[in-house]
Amino acid sequence: MQPEDFTKIESIFIRHRNCLMVRGQFSDIYMDYYLHLSDHSIRYPGELDQMLKDALAMLTLHLTARPWAETIAWTANIRAPRVNFFATGSSVHEYITGRLFTEDVREPDRNFLYSQTTTQEKEPRTSTIEVETSDPLEWLRHFYDQSEQRPGRAFKLPNDTYVLIAAQPDFDQEWFEGLNIEQVAKITDDEETKALETRRFKFACGCSLEKIIRTLSAWKDKPDELFGDEPKLVLQCPRCAKKYLINRDDLGNETEQKDQD
Repeated sequence: MQPEDFTKIESIFIRHRNCLMVRGQFSDIYMDYYLHLSDHSIRYPGELDQMLKDALAMLTLHLTARPWAETIAWTANIRAPRVNFFATGSSVHEYITGRLFTEDVREPDRNFLYSQTTTQEKEPRTSTIEVETSDPLEWLRHFYDQSEQRPGRAFKLPNDTYVLIAAQPDFDQEWFEGLNIEQVAKITDDEETKALETRRFKFACGCSLEKIIRTLSAWKDKPDELFGDEPKLVLQCPRCAKKYLINRDDLGNETEQKDQD
């Protein structure tokens, strides 16, 4: 991919306030997201579509605030509307992707956000937090309070621009808590700042027919349990909802598939 194919996410230190600002303009990511939905005949209801986009933005900002080597996945189980939001991404592999689950969703007694962080050669770290609303920007605030053990606030500015302000030790609490959208939009004009780094992301999953078939290895010797009377099955990628057509021969050849990563 060419550099211009990616969205740049900036990490900026706000001097004298001791806060980290992470910001990005997500129009290109959203364009790729909609092309993906169109290519695979996926349509989400308007409200849920916007919530998923907000969740993708929140995870991307959080990934940029975290160490490079982490791959993070979030699942939000929401009561009303009854839906699961899924988003995952990696700074190293420079992708963000996600989807909705609207069928056969368990109704929880409260809203929960589940987070799994994976780094190479280490056991995944998981956390579960209760979130009070169906707003992904508020999920991020709750996540930082409960899991990151430091305050964090998210803001949605015009033109698909999102900003995370994350507190650092000895931060200016009064300034932090008093921030509004207008102030956040002018931080680099009004405050002394230092650019730390820039990461880049693209809406992409990396799934393939070979990878989907490998997940079915448990049925290799009992295809009837999987296919029943059907000669073919349509399966969705659990990460991006792309549809794959699987037949019995594909399952039988599973051990011959080569990794296309």
